[in-house]
Amino acid sequence: MHMKRRLFHLIVICFAIVASGIVQAQQRVVPDNRSQVMLSFGPLVERTAPAVVNIYTQRLVQNRQIGTLFDDPFFRRFFGDLGQRFDQQRQQQANSLGSGVIVRSDGLIVTNKHVIQGADKIVVVLADKREFEAQLMISDDRTDLAILRIDPEGEQLPALEISDSDRVVVGDIVLAIGNPFGVGQTVTSGIVSALARSIGSGKELKSFIQTDAAINPGNSGGALVSMDGKLVGVNTAIFSKSGGSHGIGFAIPSNMVRAVITGMQENGRLIRPWLGAAGQTVTADIAASLSMRVPQGVIVSQVHDDGSAGRAGLLAGDVILAVNGYEISGPDDLGYRIATLPVGDRAVLRVRRGDNIIPLTVDLLPAPSKIEPDLTELGGNHPLVGAVVANLSPAVAEEHQLDPFNSGVVILQIRRGSVADRLDFRPGDIVQQVNGGEVSSVAVLRDLVRSPESSEWLVRVERGGRSFDLKFRG
Repeated sequence: MHMKRRLFHLIVICFAIVASGIVQAQQRVVPDNRSQVMLSFGPLVERTAPAVVNIYTQRLVQNRQIGTLFDDPFFRRFFGDLGQRFDQQRQQQANSLGSGVIVRSDGLIVTNKHVIQGADKIVVVLADKREFEAQLMISDDRTDLAILRIDPEGEQLPALEISDSDRVVVGDIVLAIGNPFGVGQTVTSGIVSALARSIGSGKELKSFIQTDAAINPGNSGGALVSMDGKLVGVNTAIFSKSGGSHGIGFAIPSNMVRAVITGMQENGRLIRPWLGAAGQTVTADIAASLSMRVPQGVIVSQVHDDGSAGRAGLLAGDVILAVNGYEISGPDDLGYRIATLPVGDRAVLRVRRGDNIIPLTVDLLPAPSKIEPDLTELGGNHPLVGAVVANLSPAVAEEHQLDPFNSGVVILQIRRGSVADRLDFRPGDIVQQVNGGEVSSVAVLRDLVRSPESSEWLVRVERGGRSFDLKFRG
């Protein structure tokens, strides 16, 4: 009886092995047609690549070999503009290249600002080798995006549809199309490695898509394309110690591209919403002090009374957890979420106030400008000669990437070679006092520097959050 039972078990095991082999054989079927063998991105590339263009820029640079001797007024009395003519003979044409994406069939093209920065001439080369001179519509420091326009003379150009980058998830397959190293249009593939990456410094809007698709110099401004043939990002940067691709590339999400196009004004300015609140990432220590189970969001430290958040009732000490249902990881994430929404729209903030979670509906408005900038280049006989100054408002601060919670008079530009330039004043300096007089506006500053000639000047400025006095002798 025992032997029969063992024999029965052996038969069952053999039958299971045979059945498993049959199933595996059924799953491993030899391809029976060409389409099953030739799996390829070819059809996708054929459909999307014509919308990716090469961009060549030209600019004249001075190859100065005589220094700045002839810039001195003393020598100009004797030599006139000889030095300038001498330098002009040494002008050289510098060329650079990058990529761009046609996003509208009437010739609207998006690229990176750093691709066209300082260019005297921008040439767009289509996939069919036709060349067009492009007009710069807008360039935006905070996103590193630029919008160009070419005139196809009524022809409908191939264009990529802008996708919703919020639908992208880690692991999605993507194609990067551009012009690396100037070798010509090139396609690489990879996956989305991470989302909402924050790289760089300053007040840029940073929330990049990270990909391992090979991106190299020249790919900047090119397309990051999803498997449905839509634009999900604009390739902008690589992480590299050698200058070549190491499998870590970054793209500006397509939702930011759409926001820049939507906010573009006819006068070349860009209008975007301004929340009017500042804060810091909720760390583990902060979360513990607030009895939060998980560190999340941004704890608010400043709220501008005239900003969108202030009008909606946001308070210092509140924690912003989400915008329109999207969880917030830090200030960069918060800035990105607000910047991708159109002016005039509304956003719902999920806010933790004390032990309560409350919704706040915010009307998205641009940064206010209650006072006129009164843009002025200062002249006369004082240390600030050659400085271009303006009344500081949130609108001016946003445009020039300054602290919108500051007020007073700010230096926006310094004319090269001017007195202010030689005395090391810098754009972004806030002029607080001149010879003890408080500077509350450009008009007041003009009066203070018009005072009778002084042998000594004392100018107090704020730079990088610190105030210090600069002393000069006339």
